[in-house]
Amino acid sequence: MDLSPIGRAVLVAREGRRLEAYRDSVGIWTIGVGHTAAAGPPLPRAGLRITAAECDAIFARDIARFVRTVAQALPEPLPQHAFDALVSLSFNIGPAAFLRSTVLRRLRAGDRAGAAEAMLLWNRPAVLIPRRQAEVDQFRTPYETALPRPRRSDPPLAASIQTEPAETPSPGWVARLRAWLGSRR
Repeated sequence: MDLSPIGRAVLVAREGRRLEAYRDSVGIWTIGVGHTAAAGPPLPRAGLRITAAECDAIFARDIARFVRTVAQALPEPLPQHAFDALVSLSFNIGPAAFLRSTVLRRLRAGDRAGAAEAMLLWNRPAVLIPRRQAEVDQFRTPYETALPRPRRSDPPLAASIQTEPAETPSPGWVARLRAWLGSRR
């Protein structure tokens, strides 16, 4: 399995896309789409700037690692929305934490409902709680039913894409996404 375009878009919305290094909510230097030194070069530090193309390349390299980790750890294939939610969780907590998580233990035991609830255990710092709630919603809800939200209090993904011109793909992207979702019913 791979991260879907919807999963990618909501993960970018959750993480943000910043071309200048900054300290995240727990003080870790970060750049691009959630890239930290733990993921390898470039090593974020004060004053570091990257281009949009570099940001996209770094994110593509970083996300491949998390997709692999989740795909290899799952006991059975999951629906795309659930897989994407687990990649988002893993991206945020790290692959080692995901591999030893109660979320994965419950999935391996066949308890999807329990796995969703276990995602909420990753609630520190408290600023992550709305994101975690949105990941649980994404895990439980097929894309055909509702598009995911970056945080539970945010508008659905399509609405957030329409209101962020710097991140908006081609104008017909949302229409094509809606048509694709409609054809899958």
